[in-house]
Amino acid sequence: MTAIHRRTFLRGAGAAAGAAVLGGPFLGFAAQANAISSKPKFRGLRAVMDERDDAERLWLPEGFHYRSFHDTEFPVTLDDGTALPGRHDGMGAFEGPNGNSILIRNHEVNNPGSPFGPLTPYDAQARGGTTTIEVTPDGEVVNAYTSLNGTQMNCAGGRMPWGAWITCEETINGPDVGADFTGASNVPLTKPHGYLYEVPVDGPSDGQPITAAGRFAHEAVAFDPQHGILYESEDDFGFPSGLFRYIPATNPMDSGHLDNAGKLEMLAIDGQPNLDLAADQPARAKYKVHWVEIEEPNPSFPFTPGLPAPTTNNFAIKYVAEQGFAQGAAYFSRLEGITYEKGVIYFTATQGGGPAETSFGPIADGYGNGSGQVWAYHTNSEKLELVFQSPDRATLDFPDNITTSKRGTLILCEDNTQDNFIRGLTRGGDLFDIALNRIVSRTGVDRSGDEFAGSTFSVDGETLFVNIQASAGMSFAIWGPWDRIGV
Repeated sequence: MTAIHRRTFLRGAGAAAGAAVLGGPFLGFAAQANAISSKPKFRGLRAVMDERDDAERLWLPEGFHYRSFHDTEFPVTLDDGTALPGRHDGMGAFEGPNGNSILIRNHEVNNPGSPFGPLTPYDAQARGGTTTIEVTPDGEVVNAYTSLNGTQMNCAGGRMPWGAWITCEETINGPDVGADFTGASNVPLTKPHGYLYEVPVDGPSDGQPITAAGRFAHEAVAFDPQHGILYESEDDFGFPSGLFRYIPATNPMDSGHLDNAGKLEMLAIDGQPNLDLAADQPARAKYKVHWVEIEEPNPSFPFTPGLPAPTTNNFAIKYVAEQGFAQGAAYFSRLEGITYEKGVIYFTATQGGGPAETSFGPIADGYGNGSGQVWAYHTNSEKLELVFQSPDRATLDFPDNITTSKRGTLILCEDNTQDNFIRGLTRGGDLFDIALNRIVSRTGVDRSGDEFAGSTFSVDGETLFVNIQASAGMSFAIWGPWDRIGV
């Protein structure tokens, strides 16, 4: 069944906004940020040939090289016999043998159908999951296999410092919920979805959802090892989204895994209940926060097997967040990428920063009228700060996945329908280009509008791995003189 990707329903309207950058590794950043021009700096991007087959797929700075792999425009069979699906999305890199990297990669496949791979699936009628790949620093695949299957819409996730990847389902589909935005029936599904799953670096997942961490449209997660807390971003698309945190009963740094016995909380702004942070923010916006507890993190809804569920998808997808909003939690626009760096949780609000919405949804082209925001939450001081707010699409166009380099530069993947870039945001306040998608299909179709996703550096910081999230998915290894461009 053809999957309709909801990110095609995008607004693309420009937003009037300022830029601010604050705190963490970005100390000293704010003074320069306000002087950023309306367009980013271009550091001599040029066409570079793919070392796999000499095709031109990316533009990169001078001195950089890349190789693509697992290009599902052609059939790809993994070592365990898996017919590799497309929709390569979030990804984490871990240290592997012989200087190689172990990648755990999501496949954001929606709609009921047969699972990929030979494992016992979580849901026998769900087509998403993760694959694990050992790859050399220059993108040569050593081996690859299915590490989780039978899940849905595995969007992004997060690397865990104890040696695991947490993968996130960006959906609440299940037999107890009506059809989602695609219109495909959920009746064939056998299990509820909308959860987190842990995938170890050294083998397959046990396929068990972490239900206490919430059932909602998860995008990504980041772990704070100092306090033992997992932060979760929500991309509710057509409705306001929230920033959540999960406090496990046992610190995973001690136990080596994320338990299913903790509590779920949602961010609220002190003295300003239900503050709409999706709307245009002042430069250097800064807020003191508190957290409200979610009493029912794992809802289920009545249904009769074999019949369409009476609970609508729109009702179910906002059920958890509305518990927080009822206690004053803040509204965000489409929270997507999230990462941890030296006591700071950085996260993107993909359509934040424009005029306030006039309703709380559903909004067909996404909640939020801006071109994107980057936020920072300081875990010790419990303060939220605006790092960057895009004034227009030419500057930064719908930031999605996010990671950091070993020098502390933020790496942002764009997700819109025009030219998509990977952009860097430096400590000095410069927003600049790292890569530009120039893929053309083998039949001559322009694919430059396909989004980048899953950016993650090798442990030594020398190779950036990144995906193209499309039905014909593809992964890249990019290497070069990162220090010369400030990454």
